[in-house]
Amino acid sequence: MQGFPNKQAIERLRIMYPTGTRIELISMNDPYAKLTPGEQGTVQFVDDIGTIFVNWDCGSGLGVAYGEDIIRKI
Repeated sequence: MQGFPNKQAIERLRIMYPTGTRIELISMNDPYAKLTPGEQGTVQFVDDIGTIFVNWDCGSGLGVAYGEDIIRKI
């Protein structure tokens, strides 16, 4: 784990993933998550610790953790 991002990193995430951005999950470092690579969703917002909150098409609302999970824009 990389720790919490600084303010500049948070702002970069907010610019890269504004509300409404479509994303695809590449990998998630959570053994209990039911999301699998290839899942797609829509970004809701980025919080102050860099978690990207997503409305996944499968119905999940699980956030993407900064420094742990990998997504890409689609």
